[in-house]
Amino acid sequence: MRADGQPSATARRLIRRAGAILWPSFFAAGVMTMVFFAYVDPLVLQDMTFPTLHLGRELGYSLGFFLAWTGTASSSLFTWLLLRPSKAFQRGLATPDHRS
Repeated sequence: MRADGQPSATARRLIRRAGAILWPSFFAAGVMTMVFFAYVDPLVLQDMTFPTLHLGRELGYSLGFFLAWTGTASSSLFTWLLLRPSKAFQRGLATPDHRS
């Protein structure tokens, strides 16, 4: 944080990167949750998987959404990590090799 109350350039970059990962994954998880729970009742799913637990339908929807959001956010994060150029590659572009 700078003296004028504004975030530093590094903090702004981090916020932009987090937003680029979290917002699309939030949207995808919302759509995926709506489609999934249009066909699957959380109470029936709970009876098939964990019959001893007694969870409400709303909690099932919430857990399903957060599970989907976690999965889509990890997918976005892994894609971002794989698309980052390595340090050696960046140095290679900055100083071209003229040894042909």
